[in-house]
Amino acid sequence: MKKLRDGNEIPVLGFGTYELNGKDAYNGVTWALEAGYRLIDSAEWYENEREVGQAILDFCKSTGTNRSEIFFTTKLKLNHGCSHAREAIQRSLEECGLGYIDLYLIHGPIGGPQARKESWQSICDAQKEGIVKSAGISTYGVGHLQEMLDYQLPLPVVHQIDLHPFMARSEIVEFSVKLGITLQAWGPLVRALRMNHPAITRLATKYGKEPAQLLIRYSLQKGYIPIPKSARKDRIISNADVFDFFLTEEEVQELDGLDEALVTDWNPTNCP
Repeated sequence: MKKLRDGNEIPVLGFGTYELNGKDAYNGVTWALEAGYRLIDSAEWYENEREVGQAILDFCKSTGTNRSEIFFTTKLKLNHGCSHAREAIQRSLEECGLGYIDLYLIHGPIGGPQARKESWQSICDAQKEGIVKSAGISTYGVGHLQEMLDYQLPLPVVHQIDLHPFMARSEIVEFSVKLGITLQAWGPLVRALRMNHPAITRLATKYGKEPAQLLIRYSLQKGYIPIPKSARKDRIISNADVFDFFLTEEEVQELDGLDEALVTDWNPTNCP
């Protein structure tokens, strides 16, 4: 577990559900929980909050696990002002059926300065009410983070953004860390675009691990919270088997040197 700046704790490894729908979402979350994951990442945008929530509830009931032991994240799809954000939070709460949301993120900075500020105000209000335990952001650029310093509101405790050896985002990482914000890595597996890179395969072979496991280990040693995703049970289990080896400092630095600013999905960090 890792302690956030607001005093809450978050698991150091999560399971992502992007592009998992219906039965795939339910099964994926169930397999992840059975494999030991305790952080499950969803979003209004993914249209799977209901299936994800039901999988969590069913797992808790069948295993006697307390709801409090599962860390559930979801996200605001669009920044359209205070009332819209409040309605979205309530809608997500009803969809997941979990009673409260452990971490609620602004999914992206698109919408402009005023809309971002109003969305954040609503999230902070929901946190005061206890229906949201921790609040954060996703895919913000340095300019968006600087903007938040003038809100006179609590700063986010988590920043979820694409981070992997081929996308270092050094300036954003440095600024986030300076503010005491914990970084989450979505797409830590580079969406399978670099699994055969020589540096990845060489180190994976050295440690007797899969390339995906090596990439997750890298993320953990950088201090990020990786949230890998898969629809396959064997890969979900394998992706969690990353706590029995360590990369050397030199190897982490070697992987840092692979940065090519590779965008694997979307990149709104420079939006106005």
